[in-house]
Amino acid sequence: MRRGIAASALVASLALAATACGGSDSDSKSDGPVTITWWDTSNATNEAPTYKALVADFEKANPKIKVKYVDVPFDQAQNKFDTAASSKGAPDVLRSEVGWTPAFAKKSYFLPLDGTVALAEQSKFQPNLMKQAQYEGKTYGVPLVTDTLALVYNKALFKKAGITEAPKTWDELKSDAAKVKGKTGVDGYWGSTQAYYAQSFLYGEGTDTVDAAAKKITVNSAAAKKAYGTWLSLFSGKGLHKADTTADAYAHIQDAFVNGKVAAIVQGPWEITNFYKGKAFTDKSNLGIATVPAGSAGKAGAPTGGHNLSVYAGSDKAHQAAALKLVQFMTSAKSQETIALKNSTLPTRSDAYTAQVKADPGIAGYQGVLAAAQPRPALPEYSSLWGPLDTELPKIAGGKESLDKGLSNVELAIAKLVPDFSK
Repeated sequence: MRRGIAASALVASLALAATACGGSDSDSKSDGPVTITWWDTSNATNEAPTYKALVADFEKANPKIKVKYVDVPFDQAQNKFDTAASSKGAPDVLRSEVGWTPAFAKKSYFLPLDGTVALAEQSKFQPNLMKQAQYEGKTYGVPLVTDTLALVYNKALFKKAGITEAPKTWDELKSDAAKVKGKTGVDGYWGSTQAYYAQSFLYGEGTDTVDAAAKKITVNSAAAKKAYGTWLSLFSGKGLHKADTTADAYAHIQDAFVNGKVAAIVQGPWEITNFYKGKAFTDKSNLGIATVPAGSAGKAGAPTGGHNLSVYAGSDKAHQAAALKLVQFMTSAKSQETIALKNSTLPTRSDAYTAQVKADPGIAGYQGVLAAAQPRPALPEYSSLWGPLDTELPKIAGGKESLDKGLSNVELAIAKLVPDFSK
């Protein structure tokens, strides 16, 4: 949803076909090693090597358990797991985006983890992240990494423009963007047309796509229209880059930022390692990280994201027991510290934020904005609600459709996803 992960469809399909089997693995015997399959959805280039190394450590510590590690492209994993689980051929462990948890739990694809070894140290995890791993009072995942969006900026460009601190509102951002353009010649801000990135504008007006508690669709409400109006206004004006509605927009925005061709964007911590690879941030201290600007309601924040490790409910007891051990190992304080140090991602438990981890300016910066992150409601359909917006927002930003028309279309599409919600 947030990033594209390059992969050959043919290679991916062959790998998945060869490794999809979970509880019925033919090379597992009652008196021999148990082989479990783990579908990892991390970035194949920047993150996967760390997880592969940890799997090897786990196997050394647990000689009777073998792990088939498969890196599945993030943007394909949800549908692939849904298909595999419905045919009893899902992997034993899935690195599940937090928004998938209630949907798969509702379908009984995930094993409840309460009282298992996977949650033996539950008190160490941040409570709000544990809440996102729950559905109808039961826990279906253990938080592995967390994230949120932040305004990331080039301190050197801001300094040249005479800006001494990050903007706290979208109006301040517009003003700063004009200053950057005037003093440096590069754009001050480049926004995204993706629904996930536009979510912060809704929060800034105190609203959301739906009111889950009231079972009401709010994406076309007055507050939402104001939010998306602000979002739209950031694609035109001095120092504001026009909307990129191409399929490669994400890469274009990222490339411009890391190479100093735009001063600020909204981005998540999964790109920290890539920030540091860009010529603008060879000096890591040049990376500024601040809370996403607030809207007119005075509220600021972004969605709480991240990934849980979940266990497939369709595996047999031996495979589930082995899977639970793997989850416990991968989410331990030691493993999370290793993951943070290698991948610059954010741990989910307090004891993993060691002095060495917090020495990474990217991690420290994002840790500082986590308090403003807003958990998603435990609505199984919630993540799918961004789909209609991803269809309509690029049309709106590209001038091919009015805001009113686009949001009306989104409202109609969402009504089909949550038919029991009122408008």
